[in-house]
Parts: sequence; C-alpha cells; structure tokens
Amino acid sequence: MMVLITYDVSTKSQSGQSRLRNVAKLCENYGQRVQNSVFECLLDPHQFAQLQHSLKIAINPETDSIRFYHLGSKWHGKVEHVGAKQTFDPEGFLSI
Repeated sequence: MMVLITYDVSTKSQSGQSRLRNVAKLCENYGQRVQNSVFECLLDPHQFAQLQHSLKIAINPETDSIRFYHLGSKWHGKVEHVGAKQTFDPEGFLSI
C-alpha cells in the first residue's frame, strides 16, 4: 500500500533539530522524499506498523505532528505531479 507521510517537527531547540533529522532518516529508510517534509512510502502492513511505531517514539507529541495518508494499492490514479523534480514510481523499473 502507498502511504504519504507528512511531518512538522519544531526546531526551536537543539533537541527539536535532532528529532527532525531522526524523523527524516526513518522515513528515508522506507520511502522516497517528494518534498521537504513529505515522503511516499510503498509498504506492507508490517512495515507500516514498524515505521509508524518508530515515528511515534521519535517525536514530541506536544510540539510535533505526523500525518499518514493511506492511498492504498491503487494509488497511481490518486497522485498527480506538476512542476520541478522528477516523479518516482516505486513499482517501476530499477536500473543499477
């Protein structure tokens, strides 16, 4: 299933800056950054549960927030891109 993850982490303190880097790194391990605080992640239910749990631990719920948008398995028709940066198809051809 495709999950769009967005986050807003307060960076007013040193610990906030550290949390921001940690949240970004966790998301990078599971998906593709499509904007500064937005990731597209193609996950199975187990991977989603792991990532969601890790992100909940990584943030301060009093100052930070994370949103999970479940686009499902038929996500291709639900995502439209306009502008800079090439789009990414996690189910597409991979050339190494």
